[in-house]
Amino acid sequence: MDEDRTAAQLIEAGESLTVEFKRQLDGKRLVEAVACMANGEGGTILIGVDDDSTVVGVKGPGGGADTVMMAAYIQNHTDPPLPVRVRTEEAMGFPLVRIDVPVGDPGPVGTSTGRFTRRTLDSRGEPGCVPMSPHEIVSAGMVMRGQDFAAARAAGATMDDLDPREFDRFRRMCRDGGDPYGELSDQDILRALGLVPGEGAVALGAILLFGRGEAIARWVPTAEVLFQDLRRGHGAHETLRVGLLQAAERLGELLELRSETVELMVGLHRIDVPTVPLGIRREAVANALVHRDYAELGPVQIQLTDDSFTVTSAGGLPRGVSLENLLETSRPRSPILAEAFRRARLVERRGKGVNEMFETQLRAGRDIPDYSRSNDAGVTVIVPVGGSDLDLIRFLVSYENSARSPLGLDELRLLHEIRSGGSATPAELSDALDLPPSRTRSTVAGLVERGVLETRGQGRSRQVHLTARFFDLAEDRSAYIRVKGADGLQQERMILDYVGAYGRITRAQAAELCQVTPSQARNLLKRLVQEGKLELVGERRGAHYVAP
Repeated sequence: MDEDRTAAQLIEAGESLTVEFKRQLDGKRLVEAVACMANGEGGTILIGVDDDSTVVGVKGPGGGADTVMMAAYIQNHTDPPLPVRVRTEEAMGFPLVRIDVPVGDPGPVGTSTGRFTRRTLDSRGEPGCVPMSPHEIVSAGMVMRGQDFAAARAAGATMDDLDPREFDRFRRMCRDGGDPYGELSDQDILRALGLVPGEGAVALGAILLFGRGEAIARWVPTAEVLFQDLRRGHGAHETLRVGLLQAAERLGELLELRSETVELMVGLHRIDVPTVPLGIRREAVANALVHRDYAELGPVQIQLTDDSFTVTSAGGLPRGVSLENLLETSRPRSPILAEAFRRARLVERRGKGVNEMFETQLRAGRDIPDYSRSNDAGVTVIVPVGGSDLDLIRFLVSYENSARSPLGLDELRLLHEIRSGGSATPAELSDALDLPPSRTRSTVAGLVERGVLETRGQGRSRQVHLTARFFDLAEDRSAYIRVKGADGLQQERMILDYVGAYGRITRAQAAELCQVTPSQARNLLKRLVQEGKLELVGERRGAHYVAP
């Protein structure tokens, strides 16, 4: 947190969404900057520092400032009044004024003259303040006060604006999942979900879930979905302006029609690896429909290309959720809509959707979903759909079937990272995966104990890599020797390592391992027998070599 860092540390890191520099005191602009930051994630304003991080100090009587008066001035010129912490601090030998700004609660926070802005990043990644539109002010106010916009009254709407067929759709979905909501009447469903804001009133969430087309266009015109199939030789697209339940089902149908699978044999078992697994399709679509900001303009966009499955929704991540804590924190923008989707079995478990998307993608031998293009204007998730690491899939299926215990998300992420890089230290893995060092060390130790990873080296330079067991279950034994780090030019050493790991080797296996011809492999093996390092067992097709 910024409050835990000194002014010097903040200056060294530079301006960001939560840190702003100002050269000199200016009452009006200072209040605007404070309100802007309060409408974001909060943060710190340092006065006496240029935008380029040059420290100039605060000029005034004695080189200081009346921090008590400044805090009172800010509180009296913000609406609602915002208490801030103001203090003096020194950096590079210069006196500075430091203002720690909390998140507006209740909010949003404006100036006493009625100006509302919010902290954001521009197209170049530079932080700044942009004006808030009226619908943003309303939406932010509901979120900051813990109010669910779906529970707000749709002024003038009645039960006649709701479609009985959409209630039937919801009941069918609930019954298919064994949920008791499937037996409720229309009115009881609305009451159970919290969508009756008053006698005879209809909530916005009821319009979103069960509304007729004309009702949605009137009260929630931003409820629009654009589906595009941009793969070579396809070029299809469809625009949906329907209730969320119908939209989710239709999108499921469109994606199912375009789902292709790769068949993989693991022992006697056939494994189907789909282009976009069902769990990822459902979670990505449900997240976009439920968690988008319906006060923001722009449709939910779903694109399928030869390389990726991309879903974009308007509005930033829900308050309290960031790219850094995406896997640990779940806060639906609308708990009511999230509950309706859970009851309808459009999501498996509330609050676990992103984690399950990551796990599903890793089990398919692919890179994890990418949220890096998300910002406060919209959330974008890009799911790679290219080729899968079939050896990794074979290992996971074989290992988890034999152990009868699935690997967790942290374990899957570590395996995928080590598989990609060959070997790494726990510190390198912690940095690459943005995991706490203690958690990384614990996960690595568990995988070493299970025989999935092994170590080499000592101290801080100690590295981990995949064991012979991994490549045995993955049906790629030769790769173990290459990964282990033996000198690839010393073919005899590679053969001895292989025998040490698996107990025996044939001439064909030696040729494949060393990338030589069968006759060259025979000469290598003959030399090792003459030197007493190997023994020949059996004849002709049954011939193989073992350690003496």
